[in-house]
Amino acid sequence: MPLTEQLIRKKREGLALSSEEIRGLVEGITSGAVSDSQIAALAMAIFFRGLSDEELGTLTRSMRDSGTVLHWCGLDGPVLDKHSTGGVGDLVSLVVGPLVAACGAFVPMISGRGLGHTGGTVDKLESIPGLQLFPASERFQRQVRQIGVAIVGQSAEFAPADGRIYAVRDATATVDSIPLIVSSILAKKLAEGLEGLVMDIKCGNGAFMRDVEQARQLAGKIGHIAAAAGVRCRSVLTDMGQPLAWSAGNAVEVAEAIGFLTGDKRHPRLVEVISAVASDMLLVGDIHQNRRDAQAMVSDRLASGAAADKFAAMVCAQGGSAHILEQHRDILPRAEVIKPVFAGHSGFVSGIDTQAVGVSVVELGGGRKRPGDPVDPAVGLSDLIGLGDAINPDRPLAMVHARSEDDWARAALTLKQAYQITDVRPLDRPVILQS
Repeated sequence: MPLTEQLIRKKREGLALSSEEIRGLVEGITSGAVSDSQIAALAMAIFFRGLSDEELGTLTRSMRDSGTVLHWCGLDGPVLDKHSTGGVGDLVSLVVGPLVAACGAFVPMISGRGLGHTGGTVDKLESIPGLQLFPASERFQRQVRQIGVAIVGQSAEFAPADGRIYAVRDATATVDSIPLIVSSILAKKLAEGLEGLVMDIKCGNGAFMRDVEQARQLAGKIGHIAAAAGVRCRSVLTDMGQPLAWSAGNAVEVAEAIGFLTGDKRHPRLVEVISAVASDMLLVGDIHQNRRDAQAMVSDRLASGAAADKFAAMVCAQGGSAHILEQHRDILPRAEVIKPVFAGHSGFVSGIDTQAVGVSVVELGGGRKRPGDPVDPAVGLSDLIGLGDAINPDRPLAMVHARSEDDWARAALTLKQAYQITDVRPLDRPVILQS
């Protein structure tokens, strides 16, 4: 039996793989010697059998070392990043990257595309015409040094082994495997040469982690593996029992992020999550030693416009319009059909199937049903109402941005089924579950 098949069988039977065997597998994945079908079989074996901390640490470091690993010297601030496990309306990275850079840190953010019903930061930023998201590492580093922040996609240069594994996870129903989540996240983040990392771990019916205990388990595992690699790490557990923002999609989320940065309009749930994540980044980077001072700096950089200016500088440096802040309504793509969808009766929103909301965006073309599918940047949802909101026949559940009337009708039906309306207003739910 060939070696790769032997190792897949070994893991399938619940036996531990040696460090040498794991490194050999990662080398084969990187070179192409291990096929997609073998990666899928390995991912399924890991899903059911798991990995020990030793196996997971070796896998993560091997995936990191499969490509370029950045090294920073001569910077007058810490190198920091954050990562979200994925959600609906989760535009936090678009705001936090420039915001933390405006606080004096350096943020080399390598982001991913959407998985399943969740959006991806790269897909969102690709809605900005001309934006270059796959620069060579030299240009990436130069921008971070000069501006303080760059948000780019995962090219073959960084953790290429992870890139291949990531591409098959969605199709093999192994997205929510904790060892695969940990190794995928940290392989990219460790390749950035970070000093500190903050995890935004989503929990709820719109997240891959459905319950708080599972989210805590993931937080502990990531913290342990990151610390063993010399990176300080904190985790924030946030609620994904409803969309995080008023919008879900690509261009619509970029527009909402710009509105947040400029102070035009800020969703209260976003305010809480962004404040918590950004403050924790300042704490792991030793820019501040207590949360109160960190939060005060975050608020100041938002109010002064410094964070918005960093976002504009980042967009311009990566090939987008220098006028993105003031002209984004004209710059970002728009769908042909933008119409409201109504529940048809009065009451309070007492439940939201958040995954179904994300699926409606995918069905519109704003996400992928299969790896490699094109993504339509213009479609999505805006003006989403949240849990506890009062509705009536004249107040829409959302505005649907679609390419055709038929697409709008399908999304409208999915949204109506995703919202539960009752006569009694539900109790408020905290957005920060643990920090």
